[in-house]
Amino acid sequence: MATFRHRNGKWQARVVRLGHSSASKTFSTRADAERWAKQTETQIDQGGFIDHRADRATTLGDLVIRYITEVTPLMKSAAADTIRLRALHRNPICRITMDDLTPACLARFRDRRLQQVSAGTVIRDLAYVSSIINHARREWGIKADNPVRLIRKPATPQGRTRVINMSERLRLLDALTPLRTRRVSPWMKPLVELAMETAMRRGELLALRWQDIDLGSRVAHLSMTKNGEARSVPLSSAAKGILQGLPKSPCGSVFPLKPQTVAAAFMKAAKRAALVDLRFHDLRHVATTSLAKRLPNVIELAAVTGHKSLHMLKRYYHPDAADLARKLG
Repeated sequence: MATFRHRNGKWQARVVRLGHSSASKTFSTRADAERWAKQTETQIDQGGFIDHRADRATTLGDLVIRYITEVTPLMKSAAADTIRLRALHRNPICRITMDDLTPACLARFRDRRLQQVSAGTVIRDLAYVSSIINHARREWGIKADNPVRLIRKPATPQGRTRVINMSERLRLLDALTPLRTRRVSPWMKPLVELAMETAMRRGELLALRWQDIDLGSRVAHLSMTKNGEARSVPLSSAAKGILQGLPKSPCGSVFPLKPQTVAAAFMKAAKRAALVDLRFHDLRHVATTSLAKRLPNVIELAAVTGHKSLHMLKRYYHPDAADLARKLG
C-alpha cells in the first residue's frame, strides 16, 4: 500500500509491498506523488520495479572517477582520455546523482558547453557520459537509464579542410629549423617532414621504433593504429632520406618526444611562421592530397593512409580544381 506525508512543503510517497523493500520518493505536489505511487505499485506487481535507492547516493562524478581508474588505463588513448575525463569531472553536472540525472539536466549541460567550446567537443563530452553510463549499467550493476540517448545532439561539424601550400610549407619548416631558434627540438622538423611525406598520424609517428623500420625494403610497420589494426606503411625515397638523417635515440624511439611537447612546439612554430588555424593533424590532409597524385588507385592510397572507408579517405583528399581541369584537357 502507499502512504503520503506532507513535510517542509513537499509530498513524500512511500510504497510498501510484502516481500519487497519499501520504496519512497519526494514530490512538489500530492498529485505527482500519487501518480508515482500508483506506477510503482503496478511495476512491483508485474515484477518490473527497479530499486534506485543505491543510485541516489551515486553521482555521475563517482562513475567518472571509477571509469578513469578501472577502464581508461586499458585504452590506447588513456593519457588523453584521462585528461578530458578529469576536466568533465570538474563540471557541476558530475555532482548530480544518477537518480536525478535527467534528459533536461543533460540538455542544460549541452547548452552551457556550446557557449564555451565547439560542437565537436560537446559531442565528445556527451559520448563520454553515454559510454560511462552504459558501462556502469553492464558491468557495475548501476540501475539507471541513459538519458543521453533522449536528448538532441549538436550538429556534427564539417571536417577540417586546411591544406597548406608550398610557400606555407617552407615557412613552417623554416620555423622548425634548430638553427633559427634554440627553442625547438632537433626531432621536430624531421617529424613534420615525415608526417607530410607518409600521412602517418602523430601518435603513429611517436610510437615508431627503429626495430619497426626496414630501410632496405622502405617499409615502416605500425603494430597499433587508431583503427586498432596493424599496418605497414611504404616509404618513399624522400621518407627514407628523412629517417636516415635522424640521430639515434638510446631509448630506441625514432622520435623520443611526448605528444604534449609536439603539440606545444608545433603551435609555436606555426605562430612564428604566421600560419593561421593550423594543427599537426592537418599535415595528414597535406600528405594524403600529395600522395593521391602519385597513387591514383584509391585502394592503394587507402592502404598507405590507413583509411578503412572511401568516405573517410575523401575527407583527407583535397584536389586542386586547376589540376583537375588540366587533366580534363
